[in-house]
Amino acid sequence: MSAIRHLVLVLGDQLSLDSAAFDDFDRQQDMVWMAEVADESTHVWTHQARITMFLAAMRHFRKNVEKKKYKLDYKCLHDGDNRGSLVEELRRSVKEHQPQRLIVVEPGEFRVRQSLIEAADELGIELEIRTDRHFLSTIEEFREHAQGRKQLRLEYFYRELRRKHDVLMQGKEPEGGKWNYDADNRGSFGKQGPKDVPKATKFKPDAITKEVIKLVQAKFADHPGTADDFDWPVTPAHARKALDDFITHRLADFGKYQDAMWTEEPYLYHSRISAALNLKLLDPRDVVDAAVIAYREGVAPLNSVEGFIRQILGWREYVRGIYWLYMPDYVDRNALSAKAPLPDFYWSGDTDFECLRQSIGQTLQYGYAHHIQRLMVTGLFAMMLGVDPKQVHEWYLAVYIDAVEWVELPNSLGMSQFADGGVMASKPYAATGKYISRMSNYCSNCRCDPAKATGENACPFTTLYWDFLARHEKKLAANQRMSLQVRNLERKDKQELAEIRKLAKKLKKELASGVNGSANPETLCQKNRN
Repeated sequence: MSAIRHLVLVLGDQLSLDSAAFDDFDRQQDMVWMAEVADESTHVWTHQARITMFLAAMRHFRKNVEKKKYKLDYKCLHDGDNRGSLVEELRRSVKEHQPQRLIVVEPGEFRVRQSLIEAADELGIELEIRTDRHFLSTIEEFREHAQGRKQLRLEYFYRELRRKHDVLMQGKEPEGGKWNYDADNRGSFGKQGPKDVPKATKFKPDAITKEVIKLVQAKFADHPGTADDFDWPVTPAHARKALDDFITHRLADFGKYQDAMWTEEPYLYHSRISAALNLKLLDPRDVVDAAVIAYREGVAPLNSVEGFIRQILGWREYVRGIYWLYMPDYVDRNALSAKAPLPDFYWSGDTDFECLRQSIGQTLQYGYAHHIQRLMVTGLFAMMLGVDPKQVHEWYLAVYIDAVEWVELPNSLGMSQFADGGVMASKPYAATGKYISRMSNYCSNCRCDPAKATGENACPFTTLYWDFLARHEKKLAANQRMSLQVRNLERKDKQELAEIRKLAKKLKKELASGVNGSANPETLCQKNRN
């Protein structure tokens, strides 16, 4: 075999031929390296649909590499000699091909980055880590933005990126005179529910994806969720089609209803492109441009377009900056000293709390829930229950089809659990069941009354809300944005508050010891299949 100059490592969330990894690629001297390994599905107990998403997208990308006639070392999960980890497979490949250098674009997970650095050092080979130009800002730019600031907030970084990329701008001023139309984007469906929501385009699995589903169902049968309903875009062409479908049919109403929830309606007006974006099947510039064009052509109103662009140009870039600024210590933060175990129904969906049953049920079926279901249902409950934030993080990383740690960790540990003490959010997102009642129809199908904190039909969210405020009263009183909620706590009748705290203690005990109790996720998922 001819000598290899560069072994170009392509990870499962870097599936773009426009990647910086391919700059100066030489067909004669260089080789692409990709590996499907079990470790990436077991370091957290990963949802079958998430495993399918990564493997199917990787195998379709392999076809594109082969069409380019690039040399390729691709290890399949089912290969008999598969060593099971990225590092072990890399060792094998380096020994076989003796490359002069390894090249990789910035990984999306600190764990992977460190393992590659350590492996290269051990192998005595240079590892070149290239800037990931998929993003509209760099890790270094965010560090510069953060330098000298007492607090970091999305809004200010978002404005910088709007100006830099001239997105929804009229000269130096924002389109419409406001930077943020969030106040216009908090609508609910009311009692009548959503009417004639255009269904998102689905992508029937082709032969490659069907083969992956079969493999996942055999090799990871004891993992949570199912791949039976897998219909996600796993190629750039399908990802673009999903984007166009969203822009044409749902973007106009996305803004108003982006926070709304409804029974048996997992997608509503959402785009279904987050997984394709995070695996680099779709360029965020194309996404932003398509939304801006929709506004200019009168397809969608400004509040919807700005709200959507804020997720792509704002939030997505911001959380990546937070992740790389604070890792590796960030993952161990626990500002509220939460220690409770994650309830087992997070792995099974087996609960009679309707909002949780709906949100977790669709998560296990599709590997998907939108941001309010994640933040204000599953995340809110875990925070007020006092669950160990690392367990919450590992659950989110495991079960969502779009989860890559750079985007998942700050959102789950920081935004939903307030475990970072205010880096991501200026206050804990604490609310009673009334919020869920206002934004959905979940409560109308539940035995619990969102207005009640005590009694047989008390809503656990409402009970835990007051208990949460009482547990952390001193800390929360120092937060200006929590002052009203703390004053409301102070007005509570002492006897009622004592009853609330007694009920909360009972609920925590039940959840930790058997009634919807906590258990090892592998055991639970296997039990649910027997």
